[in-house]
Amino acid sequence: PQLAGRRATGVAARAHTRALAMKLRDHGPERERDPRTLSGGETFYVSLCLALGLADVVTAEAGGIELGTLFVDEGFGSLDPETLEAVLAALGRLRAGGRVVGVVSHVEALKQSVAERVEVRRLPGGGSTLSVRA
Repeated sequence: PQLAGRRATGVAARAHTRALAMKLRDHGPERERDPRTLSGGETFYVSLCLALGLADVVTAEAGGIELGTLFVDEGFGSLDPETLEAVLAALGRLRAGGRVVGVVSHVEALKQSVAERVEVRRLPGGGSTLSVRA
Protein backbone atom coordinates (compact mmCIF):
# COMPACT_ATOMS: atom_id res chain seq x y z
CA PRO A 1 0.00 0.00 0.00
CA GLN A 2 1.00 3.60 -0.60
CA LEU A 3 1.08 6.30 2.05
CA ALA A 4 1.93 9.82 0.89
CA GLY A 5 3.93 8.44 -2.02
CA ARG A 6 5.87 5.95 0.14
CA ARG A 7 5.29 2.29 0.73
CA ALA A 8 3.75 1.67 4.15
CA THR A 9 6.47 -0.86 4.96
CA GLY A 10 9.11 1.88 4.58
CA VAL A 11 7.23 4.13 6.99
CA ALA A 12 6.95 1.36 9.58
CA ALA A 13 10.65 0.49 9.31
CA ARG A 14 11.68 4.10 9.96
CA ALA A 15 9.34 4.30 12.95
CA HIS A 16 11.54 1.80 14.78
CA THR A 17 14.71 3.82 14.30
CA ARG A 18 13.47 7.38 14.77
CA ALA A 19 10.73 8.90 16.89
CA LEU A 20 8.50 11.76 15.88
CA ALA A 21 10.47 14.95 16.53
CA MET A 22 8.35 17.61 18.17
CA LYS A 23 8.98 21.04 19.62
CA LEU A 24 6.46 23.19 21.40
CA ARG A 25 6.10 26.95 21.15
CA ASP A 26 5.81 28.42 24.65
CA HIS A 27 4.08 31.77 24.16
CA GLY A 28 4.98 32.96 27.66
CA PRO A 29 8.68 33.58 27.06
CA GLU A 30 8.29 33.01 23.26
CA ARG A 31 10.66 30.09 22.97
CA GLU A 32 10.68 26.52 21.74
CA ARG A 33 10.62 23.72 24.29
CA ASP A 34 11.28 20.04 24.21
CA PRO A 35 8.13 18.11 25.26
CA ARG A 36 10.17 16.30 27.92
CA THR A 37 10.41 19.59 29.87
CA LEU A 38 6.64 19.88 30.38
CA SER A 39 5.05 19.46 33.78
CA GLY A 40 2.21 16.96 34.26
CA GLY A 41 -0.40 19.69 33.86
CA GLU A 42 1.27 21.09 30.75
CA THR A 43 1.50 17.61 29.25
CA PHE A 44 -2.21 17.09 29.81
CA TYR A 45 -3.08 20.48 28.31
CA VAL A 46 -0.93 19.87 25.23
CA SER A 47 -2.38 16.37 24.81
CA LEU A 48 -5.91 17.77 24.91
CA CYS A 49 -4.99 20.40 22.31
CA LEU A 50 -3.45 17.74 20.06
CA ALA A 51 -6.52 15.51 20.33
CA LEU A 52 -8.84 18.38 19.43
CA GLY A 53 -6.58 19.44 16.57
CA LEU A 54 -6.39 15.90 15.21
CA ALA A 55 -10.19 15.64 15.33
CA ASP A 56 -10.35 18.79 13.19
CA VAL A 57 -7.80 17.36 10.75
CA VAL A 58 -9.79 14.13 10.44
CA THR A 59 -12.91 16.18 9.69
CA ALA A 60 -11.10 18.24 7.05
CA GLU A 61 -9.42 15.25 5.42
CA ALA A 62 -12.41 12.89 5.52
CA GLY A 63 -14.72 15.01 3.41
CA GLY A 64 -16.56 16.60 6.32
CA ILE A 65 -17.08 13.48 8.43
CA GLU A 66 -16.98 14.86 11.95
CA LEU A 67 -15.56 13.35 15.10
CA GLY A 68 -18.23 14.90 17.24
CA THR A 69 -17.34 13.02 20.42
CA LEU A 70 -14.02 12.98 22.25
CA PHE A 71 -13.22 11.18 25.51
CA VAL A 72 -10.55 12.48 27.87
CA ASP A 73 -9.40 9.99 30.48
CA GLU A 74 -7.87 11.53 33.59
CA GLY A 75 -5.00 13.98 33.77
CA PHE A 76 -7.18 16.62 35.39
CA GLY A 77 -5.60 15.96 38.79
CA SER A 78 -2.28 17.26 37.48
CA LEU A 79 -3.71 20.69 36.67
CA ASP A 80 -3.33 23.71 38.89
CA PRO A 81 -6.61 25.59 39.59
CA GLU A 82 -5.93 28.27 36.95
CA THR A 83 -5.21 25.72 34.19
CA LEU A 84 -8.19 23.57 35.24
CA GLU A 85 -10.39 26.65 34.85
CA ALA A 86 -8.96 27.30 31.36
CA VAL A 87 -9.53 23.66 30.33
CA LEU A 88 -13.10 23.74 31.62
CA ALA A 89 -13.76 26.97 29.69
CA ALA A 90 -12.39 25.36 26.52
CA LEU A 91 -14.55 22.27 27.04
CA GLY A 92 -17.56 24.56 27.58
CA ARG A 93 -16.86 26.32 24.27
CA LEU A 94 -16.63 22.95 22.51
CA ARG A 95 -19.95 21.91 23.98
CA ALA A 96 -21.55 25.19 22.95
CA GLY A 97 -20.22 24.55 19.44
CA GLY A 98 -21.98 21.19 19.26
CA ARG A 99 -19.16 18.84 20.23
CA VAL A 100 -19.46 16.20 22.89
CA VAL A 101 -16.52 15.70 25.23
CA GLY A 102 -16.69 12.83 27.68
CA VAL A 103 -14.44 13.23 30.71
CA VAL A 104 -13.27 10.49 33.05
CA SER A 105 -12.10 12.04 36.31
CA HIS A 106 -12.05 11.84 40.09
CA VAL A 107 -11.31 15.57 40.56
CA GLU A 108 -14.09 17.06 42.70
CA ALA A 109 -13.88 20.55 41.15
CA LEU A 110 -14.41 19.02 37.72
CA LYS A 111 -17.37 16.94 38.89
CA GLN A 112 -19.00 20.05 40.34
CA SER A 113 -18.60 21.98 37.09
CA VAL A 114 -20.13 19.28 34.85
CA ALA A 115 -23.90 19.30 35.29
CA GLU A 116 -24.70 16.37 33.00
CA ARG A 117 -22.70 13.34 34.04
CA VAL A 118 -22.68 9.63 34.71
CA GLU A 119 -21.22 8.72 38.10
CA VAL A 120 -19.84 5.28 38.86
CA ARG A 121 -19.26 4.51 42.53
CA ARG A 122 -17.73 1.42 44.12
CA LEU A 123 -19.84 -0.48 46.59
CA PRO A 124 -18.24 -1.61 49.88
CA GLY A 125 -18.84 -5.32 49.19
CA GLY A 126 -17.58 -5.15 45.61
CA GLY A 127 -19.27 -4.18 42.41
CA SER A 128 -20.43 -0.67 41.60
CA THR A 129 -23.45 1.51 41.16
CA LEU A 130 -24.22 3.88 38.30
CA SER A 131 -26.20 7.12 38.49
CA VAL A 132 -27.03 9.68 35.83
CA ARG A 133 -27.07 13.38 36.77
CA ALA A 134 -28.67 15.87 34.42
